[in-house]
Amino acid sequence: MNTFSPLLSISAPCAEALQSTKKQLSTAGLRAVQTFDLHTARLGLHDCSCPHHGTDECDCQMIVLLVYGETPEPITLILHGNAGQTWVSVTDSPLQQTDKKLLASIRQALESQAPADI
Repeated sequence: MNTFSPLLSISAPCAEALQSTKKQLSTAGLRAVQTFDLHTARLGLHDCSCPHHGTDECDCQMIVLLVYGETPEPITLILHGNAGQTWVSVTDSPLQQTDKKLLASIRQALESQAPADI
């Protein structure tokens, strides 16, 4: 079973939060590889309404990043946003447990990004 551990909330749309997150991680010497983008995934679907807002014109977005540090195993970071707000979470599961040192590096890199609302 996957669990999502919230890291922070950013008062910015997901696209802006993504660019800032990638920049902060890179500055800290971490490498982020984007593996999923909800907007891109929805391009092939027709008549796909947003489950959050119920309209096709919503601004919901979900981005998945694999974040690499010194260890070979990455940490999965999820950015989920709508209504001008973005929430950043980390996944943790028995199959992909988070490296505590890498998680601490990610937290430290993102602390200066935006004040946490959570």
